[in-house]
Amino acid sequence: MKAIVYTKYGLPDVLHLEEVEKPTPKDDEVLVKVHAASINDWDWQLLQGIPFVNRLMAGLLKPTKIRILGCDIAGRVEAVGKNVKQFRADDEVFGDLSGCGFGGFAEYVCARENTLALKLEVMTFEDAAAIPQAGLLALQGLRVKGEIKPGQKILINGASGGAGTFAVQIAKSFGAEVTGVCSTKKMDFVRSVGADHVIDYTQEDFTKNGQHYDLILDMQAHHSIFDCKRALTPKGVYVFIGGTDARAFQAIFLGPLISMIGNKKMGLLLHKPNKGLAFMKELLEAGKVVPLIDRCYPLSEAAEAMRYFGEGHKKGKVVIIVEHDNAT
Repeated sequence: MKAIVYTKYGLPDVLHLEEVEKPTPKDDEVLVKVHAASINDWDWQLLQGIPFVNRLMAGLLKPTKIRILGCDIAGRVEAVGKNVKQFRADDEVFGDLSGCGFGGFAEYVCARENTLALKLEVMTFEDAAAIPQAGLLALQGLRVKGEIKPGQKILINGASGGAGTFAVQIAKSFGAEVTGVCSTKKMDFVRSVGADHVIDYTQEDFTKNGQHYDLILDMQAHHSIFDCKRALTPKGVYVFIGGTDARAFQAIFLGPLISMIGNKKMGLLLHKPNKGLAFMKELLEAGKVVPLIDRCYPLSEAAEAMRYFGEGHKKGKVVIIVEHDNAT
């Protein structure tokens, strides 16, 4: 089968399309014929081997444990292991493979049964592949960690990205008043997603404008955790999802301390792959959430897709389409 392989850390030019052995499912696994996969921040970080903690998972000096990136996939079940109960051949499925080895940038991948869900019939493979990690990061940040409630004022920093666009829509579905933070060129896009208010971070600092929010979902943390605390209401909640290593360190170690000495809660979301996927399907089926895809690339152009993703210009998700000839 064809797959996008990397054998050293670096920028997208280290990615290569190669012929590799087609995997065989274990007893509790499903073999999926991949039709689409999407790029997430985790893929971008693993490509470069940053932060260093990712190397503990992929390989210290080079990626020996994970050689094929891609955690969000959608496709058709090709075969199932003897212990698999939920799926059968030809089922259309999607899911997040970050908990079982990645491998989505390929024609086929094996996944544990509990990492997959049936795709909605009305959903394309491209749409389905855009959902699992980005959508559930947003859902878990708002619903589990943030305990979102109707009528709350919510700020989403990084509202134009994959998880950000899901977060805006999910927050609106809960009846929140949503403020999105993005760059100048993306303001109209974020409004079109459903944000009630939009802040251009190149012109205005949301931590200094005097506004206060019941919940801040931070996808692109560049502000000090203390600055973000200032922008919260007296019982507000701050949830770190993505950003610089320094800000992640603050969220991990200072967030719990700040939470202990006051009514404001601050911390980091520990992503749980596929948790909440059934609820996400309900939102999708009701039309309350729609995957927003910026660009699609064929598997052979995965390096270019990753390059575009890394430039930071995307609006929503970047998806890789896997086409199959009759021989595969």
